[in-house]
Amino acid sequence: MRMTGTAPRRALPLVLAVALLTGACGGGTSGSGGSDPAPVSASERAVAAEKQLARNTLVPLEGEPPTPRLPVTVDSSDGRKVTVEDASRILPLNGGVAEIVFTLGLGDRVVGRDITATFAEAADLPRVTKAHDVSAESVLALEPTVVLADTDTGPSEAIEQIRDAGVPVVVLDPATELADVTTRTTRVAEALGVPEAGRALDRRMGEDLAAARAAVPEGSRPRVAFLYMRGSAAVYLIGGKGSGADSLIEAAGAVDAGKEAGFDRPFTPITSEALVRAQPDVILMMTKGLESVGGVDGLVAVPGIAQTPAGMNRRVVDLEDGVLLAYGPRTPLVIDILVDRLHKS
Repeated sequence: MRMTGTAPRRALPLVLAVALLTGACGGGTSGSGGSDPAPVSASERAVAAEKQLARNTLVPLEGEPPTPRLPVTVDSSDGRKVTVEDASRILPLNGGVAEIVFTLGLGDRVVGRDITATFAEAADLPRVTKAHDVSAESVLALEPTVVLADTDTGPSEAIEQIRDAGVPVVVLDPATELADVTTRTTRVAEALGVPEAGRALDRRMGEDLAAARAAVPEGSRPRVAFLYMRGSAAVYLIGGKGSGADSLIEAAGAVDAGKEAGFDRPFTPITSEALVRAQPDVILMMTKGLESVGGVDGLVAVPGIAQTPAGMNRRVVDLEDGVLLAYGPRTPLVIDILVDRLHKS
């Protein structure tokens, strides 16, 4: 992750340390640095978070891995009741869900991954997606005893083929805001028969998020625009309400410029007029998206960017694609970084 450019210092009133996920105190190592003492200032927390993300590894819950208590019957987001009898061979078809499974301590039971599972622990697992489409044949070849998907996982024919082969498939709602992290973690843990571990992970993430928000500096709130770009495909979009980034930006004590400008859809095509309305102080992007347009130099050449305060001051923050919008156990690290970088002088 990197941040470029300079601008006047921005900040917002101190946010009380109230956990967003579950407020109860509990055990578990900090998601921002294992057993090391938790840093206090925004800059210290950001440095620790960047080190953890650079390692590209997860911090599992303390203690022995949980033992699934099965069978369980759970609600699937496609309207079905699904009974899981065996969690010895788990196959998550979403990177954020895979992070939850590994952080719960069940990583040694995972038999495959999809393209969005980019963390180190999953690197050697066989991939079951072609581009972003699930291959039913690749899934079934791994003989999973339970598959975890979300409503965006497809094609639907592949999911049905997996089910028709007798494999339980639990479908989850996509996570698009911080509040979804608790729900998602709880549902994954329940489907795998380890609800206590799910509650412990929720407590840990809630404490880490509360500490990150408490580090937000006092003062004004920067306007931040999330831009989704894929230069090779000529995709240039600005995020608005429901983009997924808006919740992160707001949790970091900033204003989502697209949402504030009245963009009620998750994404709107970038035009000079849209950028004039948004007037961001800072631009937030995925790292590969920024690279696809030629870095900061290429970004400011996009019509309208150079006329925004962010473009004029070359204020661009980028985070790795597989982490920024994953909404999983590493999300507190993302907030730690954003709190520091969005308010940086």
